[in-house]
Amino acid sequence: MKIDRLIGILSVLLQKNKTTATELSEKFEVSRRTINRDIDDLCKAGIPIITIQGKGGGISIMDNYKIDRTLITSSEMMAILTGLQSLDSVSGTNSYRTLMEKLSVDNTVSDNHIIIDLSYWDKSAVESKIELIKLAIENRKKITFTYHSPTEETKRIIEPYHLIFQWANWYVWGFCTIRKDYRMFKLTRMTNLKFINEKYDARAIPPYICDKMCHTNSEIKTIVKFLPDVKWRIIDEFGINSFKENEDGSITMTFTWSDVPALYRYILTFGESAEILEPKEYREEFVSTLKNILEKYKT
Repeated sequence: MKIDRLIGILSVLLQKNKTTATELSEKFEVSRRTINRDIDDLCKAGIPIITIQGKGGGISIMDNYKIDRTLITSSEMMAILTGLQSLDSVSGTNSYRTLMEKLSVDNTVSDNHIIIDLSYWDKSAVESKIELIKLAIENRKKITFTYHSPTEETKRIIEPYHLIFQWANWYVWGFCTIRKDYRMFKLTRMTNLKFINEKYDARAIPPYICDKMCHTNSEIKTIVKFLPDVKWRIIDEFGINSFKENEDGSITMTFTWSDVPALYRYILTFGESAEILEPKEYREEFVSTLKNILEKYKT
């Protein structure tokens, strides 16, 4: 893939004073014309690469470039390559490991004490989806799928722009042609994922903002009290600065959620350790929900 090759070329240039288009074409198994186009792309990205023709010439990064080669230490390069290698844990293609082998740095990474595994417990649930979405993004192809949300099951068509790994799960972020807005979809909730043989024009997309506290643009707000025994979970899911600690050890938290039924389902996962305080109508409606659940277990 082209992005792999660009990263590889940049890595070579940062580790060597000079190389040639012939050496790069042999290393990455492409034509010299392709390498020349790649060099042009790196220059357009703001990396000042110098090409000198003739005997003693070659390709190199400008000496006074702001990234000093000596600053790319072995540990830093190891961290970069470990991050690349981690993508193989979900791709199933070993493309990034192959890239590192071509750069002759595989042994360095294998000795690293940091292991990043991005794979889902059921790799088949996301592996093929990630590869399909990557191809769709690279080729600007729309995708269609059935999405299973807590409230409904809908068929979606989106223009994909980002594959995102956060909150221990994989998501695709793009423009939904049904909602006429940008949305994020969890890959494990997607079924019947397919390409649409229709290209889309790149939009001036807004920056992606990671904010777990805000689930949608039309969120509801609530105040919930949690007992001390689930403090670990709140810290784990929302962070140490997301709540107020009370004198009795309990914690109070104000946060937003996507909709009221989804909020109730989430609060139920805490059992007796959570209590909705405000607003009053949510509290009263939650009591009715608990009564309805209790009725199901009466004999």
